Amino acid sequence: MPRHGIPWKGWVVVCDGSKALMLQNEGDAELINLKVVETMDEKHAATHEMGTDKPGRVQESAVTGRSAVEQTDWHERAEDAFLGKVAEKLDGMIDSHEIKHLVLVAPPRALGRIRNHLTDKVSKVIDTELDKDLTNLPVDKIEEHLTS
Repeated sequence: MPRHGIPWKGWVVVCDGSKALMLQNEGDAELINLKVVETMDEKHAATHEMGTDKPGRVQESAVTGRSAVEQTDWHERAEDAFLGKVAEKLDGMIDSHEIKHLVLVAPPRALGRIRNHLTDKVSKVIDTELDKDLTNLPVDKIEEHLTS
């Protein structure tokens, strides 16, 4: 019996901060057969390549000292924006009645970030969340992870 029952025409979204695979089950809950419907992919440069100069400094009015401002993590911002696009895509797919059952698979940090972008209607169709990084695996290996 599969660990994550994915019904016929159920969806699996496997994502991280720069890649998302949208898969649909053409099999049944007993014998899943995932097919790639869409792939979203963005390459992000490292933060040191995206940023500008060294972090700024702030002078507080109450004291004479100065303190550094934390450097913006541009890579993290880019990943968060990408996961927002994935959540927006899922929202649109629910509006067009494509998604009724969803398994969301992402590494723990990406899973936490994408949750911040999910609307209530997307959250309602999520049957299972799996905190694993499977984005770089072939589809047959993703199926193995979902059925073992």
